[in-house]
Amino acid sequence: MKKTVLITGATRGLGRAMAEELIVLGHVVVGCGRSEKEITRLQKQFAAPNDFTVVDVADDSRVGAWAERILSSHGPPDLVLNNAALINRNAKLWEVPAQEFSDVIDVNIKGVTNVIRYFVPAMVKRASGVIVNFSSGWGRSTDAEVAPYCATKWAIEGLTQSLAQELPSGMAAVPFNPGIIATDMLQSCFGGSASGYARPEAWAKTTVPFLLKINSADNGKPMTAPG
Repeated sequence: MKKTVLITGATRGLGRAMAEELIVLGHVVVGCGRSEKEITRLQKQFAAPNDFTVVDVADDSRVGAWAERILSSHGPPDLVLNNAALINRNAKLWEVPAQEFSDVIDVNIKGVTNVIRYFVPAMVKRASGVIVNFSSGWGRSTDAEVAPYCATKWAIEGLTQSLAQELPSGMAAVPFNPGIIATDMLQSCFGGSASGYARPEAWAKTTVPFLLKINSADNGKPMTAPG
């Protein structure tokens, strides 16, 4: 069955790979990202009813305007993939600049909440749909020099499990650990060793079908990508 899938952070990495795989499989993708150049590229590559928009999820008013337009044109999404995230540059916590810390919090926690605030009420009204909030291995463990990122992903685990208790029967919210993939984000903290991990495109081939199968029986369960 064809689904409408909302993806944040659709311009690069996992978001881009998921968008392309979903469209190949015949689903409709509604995506956003901060890069105007990459959004334009996606718009040219994938015709309507797919829809890609420049949106910073940390900007509550922009997310609200985006949701109003998308809900009017596409209706409530069947699947929300809250994927957009930032990671701090490797540094001891007391060395992370205040603005950099705020940026990580704003995208990774507030951005997820902004999307939920404006899209989920329509899903609740319909009493169907799945919300997948991207966590991390560092949302269930920790490491040095990535404390701000770890803090946000631990927050996503708790936020999502609480959200799961608020949804009506027939819906699901799950925190999702995508595993270790060779993205720009991984390279920022792993350096050259990041290239030893799977590429986003290969990851998406096995993970997208897994995500499409998440249903109300999975509500509140922490999940991890296959493989």
